[in-house]
Amino acid sequence: MLGHRSRMDSLIRSAVLIALGVALGSSAAWAQNPSAEQKPAAAPADWKAVDQAMGREGKMQPGDVYKYSFPRGDLQVKLAGVAIKPALALGGWVAFRRMGGDAMAMGDLVLLEEEVTPVLTKLQEMGVTLTALHNHVLRESPPVMYLHIEARGVPTKIAQAVHAALALTRTPPAKPDAAQPMEPFPLDTAKIATALGRGGKVNGGVYQVSVPRGEPVRAEGMEVPPSMGVATAINFQPTSAGKAAITGDFVLIAREVNPVIQALRGARIEITALHSHMLTEEPRLFFMHFWANDDAVALARGLRSALDRMNVKKATS
Repeated sequence: MLGHRSRMDSLIRSAVLIALGVALGSSAAWAQNPSAEQKPAAAPADWKAVDQAMGREGKMQPGDVYKYSFPRGDLQVKLAGVAIKPALALGGWVAFRRMGGDAMAMGDLVLLEEEVTPVLTKLQEMGVTLTALHNHVLRESPPVMYLHIEARGVPTKIAQAVHAALALTRTPPAKPDAAQPMEPFPLDTAKIATALGRGGKVNGGVYQVSVPRGEPVRAEGMEVPPSMGVATAINFQPTSAGKAAITGDFVLIAREVNPVIQALRGARIEITALHSHMLTEEPRLFFMHFWANDDAVALARGLRSALDRMNVKKATS
């Protein structure tokens, strides 16, 4: 009986030693090749195929957004003697955000009146949803329209649709990135930032400021980052002697609309459009466009008064 127990103990000790050896061997193998025991980390979204379909490269934006720009440098648009730069009010764009294997896309295409119907028709044929069509400013020559779009699906197919639609316009092809000459900007951006309560950046000869809303915005089950067109945009284009032409859009919920109108009109800033850009967003948003050409710092104070009547994120110091 004792001999039988001794043999059993010996067998148990052997089994334990074998199991320990297997575990140690596996541990050593993992140390040499961790991927043998772990799933590989998810690779970053590859946008190269989408770039090829779009015919130009996009740029990553905050919120995992990949954005394409379509500046209408071919257009010579004037308003009250001001030659509008693409960065002021003629910059079309489409932004993508991955959703698993698919993507959500939103955008705003800048079109001449005669381009609207061909572009709209092509996008519809290729499965892109149209969510708004309207003006942004008044009295510009030639008249310009803005077509807002949305799509969800395979990003390369969405890009092919946008590329095919823009091929029906005179939108210039993408230019290779080149270092811009460092020329002094005519406006005192530090004073503008102080008056406005937040700063921006100079892009394409225009001082641009983006102001995100304080609450999240959702559409089609996805949170829409500010970089996909739901942040208030304020643009300053120098005109003369400290003056600037300003335009952009305030992104508002319903109860903010009229207080912001009052603030802007009190600062002698013209309201040029009020409309929606999307169809299913939550909360419901209204986009108010504006125009003025006056002392840049004084206009910034008026714009600040409007921002103070909205739920926006606090400026970071």
